[in-house]
Amino acid sequence: MKKALTLLLALTLSLSLAACGGNGGSSAASTPAASGSASAAASGEAGVVSIEGKTVAFIPKLTGNAFFEAANNGAQEYAKDWGITIDYMGDATASVSAQVAVINQAIANAVDAICISTVDAAGVSDALKRATEAGITVCTWDSDANGEDRALMVSQGTPEVLGQMLVDMSVAGLKERGVDPEKDEVTYCWHYSQATVTDQNSWQVAGEKIIAEKYPNWKNVNPDNYYSEQDAEKAITVGEAVLEAYPDIDLIICNDSTALPGQLQAAENKGYNKDSVTITGFASPNAIKEYCNNGTLYNWGLWDCGVQGGMGCYVAAYLAAGNTVKVGDVISIPGIGDCEVLPNDSISAGATTADTNNGVVLLPEDTIYTAENMNDYNF
Repeated sequence: MKKALTLLLALTLSLSLAACGGNGGSSAASTPAASGSASAAASGEAGVVSIEGKTVAFIPKLTGNAFFEAANNGAQEYAKDWGITIDYMGDATASVSAQVAVINQAIANAVDAICISTVDAAGVSDALKRATEAGITVCTWDSDANGEDRALMVSQGTPEVLGQMLVDMSVAGLKERGVDPEKDEVTYCWHYSQATVTDQNSWQVAGEKIIAEKYPNWKNVNPDNYYSEQDAEKAITVGEAVLEAYPDIDLIICNDSTALPGQLQAAENKGYNKDSVTITGFASPNAIKEYCNNGTLYNWGLWDCGVQGGMGCYVAAYLAAGNTVKVGDVISIPGIGDCEVLPNDSISAGATTADTNNGVVLLPEDTIYTAENMNDYNF
């Protein structure tokens, strides 16, 4: 039954994210196409302006984090086939001031494009506007900027899809240890980076809406949420504080790749395991496998960050080369697939979309990991 549930959830998510497809899943998409076909597609077939020779500044929220390092590794592999240069530029601190300094350096370097995962959309707005004024194409991935400050956003999914994924994993984990999610009172909380991070906050909001509608018996013990600012050590201390304040808490949802391992380490420090508390969220497989082997959690999830990093850099180079897109157009990304440009309100309710070179493309698929399949992945 466990294996069947995992496969069913993965299938549901892959169908929900079918706005970008071509290789049928994250495992297939993680291998770049042969250099000959990729080079041909990147060099201007069917009226597409070549992206070869373009330089993209690839900016994470912070360096040293497993998620962002894996994203860079994947993007660099794709870049070899696409004939572009990707400059991975970041800072070990996830702060607005540090990220603004990196953006300013990219402007000074006169790169063709920037692809950034923002720490704070408002905080980096002026710096991104300066980049655009300097003739640099700005795109985003993972965590969005203000819609008017960038061209395309490569999103891991809509808030509704990812909020549902977090709730589904929570339900599966609760059931695994004998809790009835529909009948039992379930105490829970959210632990992630910070409220100003666009993507994580939107998933939390969507998840709360789903919980309120489907599981009114669940009680959020801290509606203000717990934040650890993508600091690995702080994630542990905040995680311990959660368990000290609520020693009998049923569920902790960590929709952040730093908060999840920190919360799991805190649980181990305090003597908890998957039979005494359900912890789930988003992080790379390699960052969590040890905790799964230790019996500290049942499941967690993510998308192929290498594919996402590659997609972000490709669309940035694509527009920097002079190609133009509008909502409804399809961008064919060598080695990944055909991705439709969606309006900005697909990931942000009420957001407007410019007539050209503005919108959202989605990743092909997300994956739920358990002890049964985690060793099939290496990132």
